[in-house]
Amino acid sequence: MSGPASNLRARKVESNGNGKAAANGNGLSNGNGNGHAAPAESEGKSRAVRHGAIPTAYGQQMDKKLDEHESYEFGGPVGVTAMMVGFPILMYYLWICLWYYDGALVHPRSLDDIRPFLERMWAHAYEGAYPTKFAWGTYLGLTAIQLTFAWVLPGMMQWGLPVPSLGYETLLYKCNALASWYCTLVLAAVLHLTGVYRLPWIIENYGPIMTVAIITSFTVSATIDILGRTAHYGGKPLRMSGVLVYDHFMGVSLNPRLGPIDLKMFAEVRVPWVLLFLISLSGVVKQYEDLGYLTYNMFHMLLATGLYMNACAKGEQMIPQTWDMFHEKFGWMLIFWNMAGVPFTYCYPTIYMTRSSPDTYRFPWWGNVLMFVTLLTCYYIFDTSMSQKSAFKMQQQGEYKPRKAFPQLPWAEVKDPEFIQTKHGNKLLISGWWQFARKINYTADWFQALTWGLTAGFNTPITLFYPIFFLAVLTHRCGRDFEKCERKYGEDWVAYCKVVKWRFIPYVY
Repeated sequence: MSGPASNLRARKVESNGNGKAAANGNGLSNGNGNGHAAPAESEGKSRAVRHGAIPTAYGQQMDKKLDEHESYEFGGPVGVTAMMVGFPILMYYLWICLWYYDGALVHPRSLDDIRPFLERMWAHAYEGAYPTKFAWGTYLGLTAIQLTFAWVLPGMMQWGLPVPSLGYETLLYKCNALASWYCTLVLAAVLHLTGVYRLPWIIENYGPIMTVAIITSFTVSATIDILGRTAHYGGKPLRMSGVLVYDHFMGVSLNPRLGPIDLKMFAEVRVPWVLLFLISLSGVVKQYEDLGYLTYNMFHMLLATGLYMNACAKGEQMIPQTWDMFHEKFGWMLIFWNMAGVPFTYCYPTIYMTRSSPDTYRFPWWGNVLMFVTLLTCYYIFDTSMSQKSAFKMQQQGEYKPRKAFPQLPWAEVKDPEFIQTKHGNKLLISGWWQFARKINYTADWFQALTWGLTAGFNTPITLFYPIFFLAVLTHRCGRDFEKCERKYGEDWVAYCKVVKWRFIPYVY
């Protein structure tokens, strides 16, 4: 047999006895295609060369094509413009419906009511979402605290994947999100108990803080864009289409940094999930103070957001191996959604539950048990599947460092994993959870999101925004990923799909 078909037989990773994968003569080139080490231009580059992590000459050609603009995504310039205008408006509309109309999807009652309706919406937004001094202090203060923690707190250092646009250099990431997370919890408790900053204030000032988050995200994305174009901040402009609005949406540069902080990883972990958890915690404290007790539904949101944030923190060293860090540019899409979209839309059930009677959303005991078991089961699959793939990638790179952050779950690492070797030089994992479906992590992640949305019952579709929107995002993301993998791996991807037949749900789809 020759070509990709000969790689269908799964091969085992050879270990050097210390938990790191060893270079094993499996066809990985060290960058020049002739089996000799390329000159080390930096420590990042030399590490990649030493561990055989640079693709073959064929793989480098494919990577070069992937780093060129060939087609538009998200509907092109028209589509991204619609999203940049439409998403903030949608956020205000859904918040107004929750805050003032108990979740009803309000609309003009007639043609004559269109103008009065818009005036009512503007009045609600001005009255309840004006960016107050308190809101500015809350959002910018939290961001400054998280930046300070990211800069000064101790943490492990982790090399990322070789980056094609940087000549396959690897970047070093400071991973201290776990220390930052714990310090944030302690600080929040101290501020609340001393009365300096009481937790219910967050949800009581939700509208103004949301406005500040939106303004800040637009400001940051414009600043990063200008610096990327003029000073090549974060690397030279990459995959540019030449259309200003589209390139602003997708991003200009790949790796902007502030001292030891990778801004893209900071925005992905520290801002959205910390703030989302604090909003959930704010709802918990407010409900307890208002009612004298806590519903399971509200506790479920706190547990779910806490598990997710903790997973991001304890596994932060695995984030540099993900597609967002390795390939996605730092543009409006990532900046807006992480700084404003995630924390202020995924929390809609919490907003509803703090403003409505528990009788409208309370479940029977068996419903609570079902929600709890579903969340923990899907979290386990999500956590361990992500860990398996990232550990596998780091083993191939010779950069795997086992970490005992809480909680440690069984099957978080696949021993002697099986894989398909590609002509590109990469290996495609077909062991662990990844033998069952190509995006098993997406499936588990979505079912977690579904339990979040269901906490507020079925009184308004707004509280189901997260699972509905997330399903659209994951479906689109899956299509993008598979298209890129098909171009990157060619016939090897076809061979892989024959081995791992299912996309999301084993034996179903």
